[in-house]
Amino acid sequence: MLQKGFYLVWLLLLFGLSNSGALKDPHPELSDQDLFWGADQYDFSIMLRAGDLQCYWHFAHFGEHFYLNFMVQLVTGVALDRHLSVIVNAPSGLIVGKVDDASGQIAFSVKETGFYQMCFSNFHNRFGSMQVSLNFGVYYEGQKEEEKKKKEEDMKQINSTLSFIEESSSRLQRFVFHMWRHYNYERMRRGTDFYLLQSNSTYVNIWSAVQSLLIITAGYLQLYCLKRLFNTKPADGDKPRC
Repeated sequence: MLQKGFYLVWLLLLFGLSNSGALKDPHPELSDQDLFWGADQYDFSIMLRAGDLQCYWHFAHFGEHFYLNFMVQLVTGVALDRHLSVIVNAPSGLIVGKVDDASGQIAFSVKETGFYQMCFSNFHNRFGSMQVSLNFGVYYEGQKEEEKKKKEEDMKQINSTLSFIEESSSRLQRFVFHMWRHYNYERMRRGTDFYLLQSNSTYVNIWSAVQSLLIITAGYLQLYCLKRLFNTKPADGDKPRC
């Protein structure tokens, strides 16, 4: 009897575990603000093949600022069209930014919280690839203001000197961040100029070699034609010349 009761309890426990399911949210007490909040920036290069399309996603919160800088650094292949089609879509699917150029910037204030899609298309070049430098991210000026207000409420006993230092450091941090953005954009331009100079140098060297070969070949053909022109065969009855 005791053994049957043990088996019954074991079956009930097994049935309960099978119906409990997996834990879908590992942190149910945390909101999306707590899970994803933070200022993230990314800086890298991608290679787009002929007619290729690549998309990337980045998370942003409502009321914050999203930015994207891009520049085509190198184009290879038969077609040398440097235009790149860039589209940024909101989480709802609406287009919030679109550029069709060799370089550009897309910046806007976030109206929807979620993942924003950035798509880069090389449909202009059907027979050529391109290297693109990217710099994108979000910065949370609103969050710092809220944290500042909360700290001011919690730390009313602190003197005004410390508050001034904190405000100055926050402002300096914001200025340094924007300087870093402009520095990355200028670095993209310098990289583009370097690849263009390298491509032009290769182009000039190849054409110089081809032209030199053509000049040598033309001179040889002229000499050969002149030699054939003055080279006369003696007739059978002619006497040999001294």
